[in-house]
Amino acid sequence: MIPFVAGLSFKTAPVHVREQIAVAPANLRCTACKLKVNAGLSEIVLLSTCNRVEVYGVAPQHRIVRLLNCLSNGNEEVSSHLYVHEGEEAARHLFSVISGLDSMVLGETEITGQVKHAYQTAQEAGLTGRVMNCLFQKALQTAKEVRTRTLVGRGATSVGSVAVQLADKIFDAKLGEKTVMIIGAGKMGEACVRHLAKKGARSVIVSNRSIERAQDLAKEFNGRAVRLDDCKDALAEADIVVSSTGCPDMVLTRADVEAAMQKRRNRPLFLIDIAVPRDIDPAVQHIENVYLYNIDALQEVMCENARLREQELSFCRSIVEARTAEVMIKLTPRKMHEKNRSQSEPAWGFCQPMVACS
Repeated sequence: MIPFVAGLSFKTAPVHVREQIAVAPANLRCTACKLKVNAGLSEIVLLSTCNRVEVYGVAPQHRIVRLLNCLSNGNEEVSSHLYVHEGEEAARHLFSVISGLDSMVLGETEITGQVKHAYQTAQEAGLTGRVMNCLFQKALQTAKEVRTRTLVGRGATSVGSVAVQLADKIFDAKLGEKTVMIIGAGKMGEACVRHLAKKGARSVIVSNRSIERAQDLAKEFNGRAVRLDDCKDALAEADIVVSSTGCPDMVLTRADVEAAMQKRRNRPLFLIDIAVPRDIDPAVQHIENVYLYNIDALQEVMCENARLREQELSFCRSIVEARTAEVMIKLTPRKMHEKNRSQSEPAWGFCQPMVACS
């Protein structure tokens, strides 16, 4: 009986393959139960995200083959993208995944919560035992250590998260008191507003050529909609503006922003212009207390953050290796001279359920 992981990820399979075996959060428990029974596994934890579908479990090798057949359901396209890691490699893989070292964006933190949720779901369903409990408890500790001892998870990695990082710095971590306006309700602008809203932005104004689209998006964020022609008047209310209209001409001129700043009594104004061609006159950056970032400026921040992550990768790997070695000591049979103990006592040094594996 050995711990293993089997599945596929963005590294081995395109999205049209991953989606064939993806599991909705509401079905995670039921699907894991079925896989455990059909493949004859002793323990199981099922992880399904947009970038990976993985089964962590305990079983003899021949049952791992049965599991692969269950996952692919006879689909050769799926089976050709599946991978299997056993024993030490399985532990190393899990620790890398939960720490964001195997993610599409190096160091991303969302995966930690997703793995934790998958483990808790399996544990509450009675699908885990001594091996999975030990493995995942150590994995959670490893992720925490990587986050606290390295810089791999720091620095924004998308246009939206970069906007939040910069805005948070400009407004001294008081985004919860600020108003966000989005000009042009396209996907990129919407993504920026979502990041800012998650950070606690107080209110949202949506301005768009199509007032219906503006109303739909504003409703989602409990905000209000204004017509594109009226965005200049609303500018005086906003602290953060995200513009991405795709218009051929400037939407906001220097004169527009200067007028708004007078009404604002010169309170700081943060402008994010992610349109190509640009929506906001570059000259506004010369106005006092106005901070303008275009798409190139945001990408420069993203690249700098990526370089910082790469520099930390070696340190992160050393942490993973050390914790992998520790957990494998607990998951490896004791030496032969220790097997003279009572046959009723397990010969494996597993952690007990709900006991931290240090």
